[in-house]
Amino acid sequence: MKYLHTLKGTFIERPNRFIAKVECQGEILTVHVPNTGRCKELFVPGCCVILEKSQKPERKTAASLIAVYKGDRLINIDSQIPHKIAAEALAAGTLPGFTAPAVVKREKTFLDSRLDIYYEYSPEQKGFIEIKGVTLERNNFVLFPDAPTERGTKHIHHLIKAKEDGYASCIYFIVQMNEADYFTPNKETDPVFAQALKEARKAGVQILAATCCVTPDEITVFQAIPIKL
Repeated sequence: MKYLHTLKGTFIERPNRFIAKVECQGEILTVHVPNTGRCKELFVPGCCVILEKSQKPERKTAASLIAVYKGDRLINIDSQIPHKIAAEALAAGTLPGFTAPAVVKREKTFLDSRLDIYYEYSPEQKGFIEIKGVTLERNNFVLFPDAPTERGTKHIHHLIKAKEDGYASCIYFIVQMNEADYFTPNKETDPVFAQALKEARKAGVQILAATCCVTPDEITVFQAIPIKL
């Protein structure tokens, strides 16, 4: 995934979940934040951020804040990107853990959930993948979620039901940074989600994670990392 017209800026503040104040090229800009998560460990006043200028003149904000430097580590925070790059990688046969299916569809409904990816190798071999973007890092391991997520737990239970109904099921954590030693659920923040992951593994749901290659103007799925539940 390539971004167009990226700029560096300095983060000032985040007045609410949807916007941030950023100093860029001598101006104070109000920019869109495409991630409603807390990201408190990332949005530190004075940190360097990456913006993408909007190509839509009707937009209220002139740019979106797409990535944040945490020290020397660049972390993409665009919450729409993990689903897109995972689907593209699956179709191309480059998503770690999968070969290219015959059919790949985005956002297919199962029960009352819209799961991120539906795929088919054949009419008898079909499945669902739910994608979760990961931006929380501690001591070179990564965690999800950064805030309690009832919706995320619901998705896990629906993947378990899909597995029972004969579909292959997978929850895939796309780590929006260049490297990490392993993935683990954030048990302190959301113990219910962490327990649901354990139940999913026992039920035969795949649990996978992969880092990305992240630059100021690009992000692509890169390499599988271990899971520790």
